[in-house]
Amino acid sequence: MPSQKDLKRLVRARMRKTGEAYTTARTRILTSNPRNASLSSGVESPATPPSPESFARLAGYTDEAVKKATGCDWAKWVCALDRHKAMDLPHRDIARLVGEKYKVGPWWAQMVTVGYERIKGLREVGQRRTGAYEVNKSKTIAVPIRELYQAFSTKSSRKRWLPDHEPTIRTSSKEKSIRCTWEDGTLVQAYFMAKGPTKSSVQVQHVGLPSREVADERRVFWGERLQALAALLMAASPRVVTPRRGGRPRGVG
Repeated sequence: MPSQKDLKRLVRARMRKTGEAYTTARTRILTSNPRNASLSSGVESPATPPSPESFARLAGYTDEAVKKATGCDWAKWVCALDRHKAMDLPHRDIARLVGEKYKVGPWWAQMVTVGYERIKGLREVGQRRTGAYEVNKSKTIAVPIRELYQAFSTKSSRKRWLPDHEPTIRTSSKEKSIRCTWEDGTLVQAYFMAKGPTKSSVQVQHVGLPSREVADERRVFWGERLQALAALLMAASPRVVTPRRGGRPRGVG
């Protein structure tokens, strides 16, 4: 559509001038001149701030979920981060602010940051502020967090559920997170969370993907691989043996 081409032309011109990422430059253009909103082909202009009632829909996580995990709903998070002018900060600095100042764990610090950026119009669902795409897949498995973390951190364990790929681990925080480079140069991050002594969750973020089509392929891929990981860990986990009244325990003999 001609209008979309005009908007992209303006955005790319600003990117060359300022060095901003695509989505940041686009937001600034729409904000600086509301008439440019007509070029966005129906996308709501950030010049008209969304109402608090729409925050959860835009963020992609319910108020109940974020409040249970962090103690604040989306309206409070937006207010708090606006006070710190987080809209002008890069993603990593917002996540650090959420984690360090508000004492939120790595997983939910990322979720709050992504949700805030979506609410402020800095990214679409599935897109990063650079204009690249990302996918998120998570899995809860009935094993201790130590076993789940080792399945990612140990090369021999990874080969069992990720047989045709060998990412390069860059950084890791024991039983909290792993950051690695995929074969194509994109970034894969895994965040771990204990949900009790015998249950834990992992969330995989694959970022820096060049298109929505590639993102859709990786979403299917990680869904299949996490399912394979769950099957592997559950098969290796010892069964709970419950005694039968007046006889041998079930599963024995």
